Amino acid sequence: MHKFFVNEDKIFGNKVIIEGDDVKHIYKVLRLEEGDKININNCNGKEFLGKIEDITKTKVEVELLEELDVNNESSVDVYLYQGFPKSTKMDLIVQKCTELGIKEITPVITERVLSALGEIKKDTKKIERWNRIAFEACKQSKRTLIPVVNDIIYFKELLEELKEMDLIVVPYENAENYGIKQMTKNLHKEVKKVGIIIGPEGGFEEEEIETLKKINAHIVTLGPRILRTETAGFTALTLIMYELGDLGGII
Repeated sequence: MHKFFVNEDKIFGNKVIIEGDDVKHIYKVLRLEEGDKININNCNGKEFLGKIEDITKTKVEVELLEELDVNNESSVDVYLYQGFPKSTKMDLIVQKCTELGIKEITPVITERVLSALGEIKKDTKKIERWNRIAFEACKQSKRTLIPVVNDIIYFKELLEELKEMDLIVVPYENAENYGIKQMTKNLHKEVKKVGIIIGPEGGFEEEEIETLKKINAHIVTLGPRILRTETAGFTALTLIMYELGDLGGII
C-alpha cells in the first residue's frame, strides 16, 4: 500500500489534507481514485490507514480510518559521522544510509578535510538538500521515522557527541584482523546507540585515531579491500544492522 508523510499541521482529527508534489503523484502517476486506501505517516512515527475522499489538482482529502501498529525502525539507533566528502558524494551517502535505517547523519570536518578543501562554511542550502534526499529515500524505503541530517561539525565537537554512544565504531584502513563480526562477539553490554565514524578521502590522521582509541572506540577493518569514503559508511551500517539490528530477519 502506498505511504505518504504528512505534517501534523495538515491533520485535523480524522481528516488529512495532502498538498504539494504528492498530489500530482497520487492522481497522475499512481492513478489513485476516491475510495482507494493509503497509509498516512504523521512524520513523528505514527501511521494510519486512510481512505481518499476527494482529489483535486491542488490537494487530496483523506479520511483516517484507524491507527496502524507499524514500526519499520531498527531497535538499534545508528548515527553516522561522515568525514566531509568532495563533490556530491554526500547525496549518495544520505540516500543509501536512509534506506538501510540510519537514525542521524552528521558531516564532520577532520584534519585532512581542512588540508584538502580548506575552511568549510556551514551551508544551510546543502543541509536542506540532504534532508530532502533523506525524506525521499524514507518514502521509497517505507521508513517509519525520517532520519535527520545535522549541521556540519568539527572533530572536537564530534568527541563530545560520542559521549552519548553505547558503542563507537571506526573503520580504518590500517586496522588488521579485528572486524565488526569479532567486535560484536566481544560485546558484554546492551547496545542501543551506535556511532559510526568514517574518515574523508585520504582517511584519518594517526593522531585522530589515537584520540578515538582513548575514548574506547573500536577501530575495525572492513576487509582487505580499501573502500571509498562514500562506500565505507553504508557498508559499516549494513554490518552493524545485520549483527545488532534488523537486517537479515529475526532468528
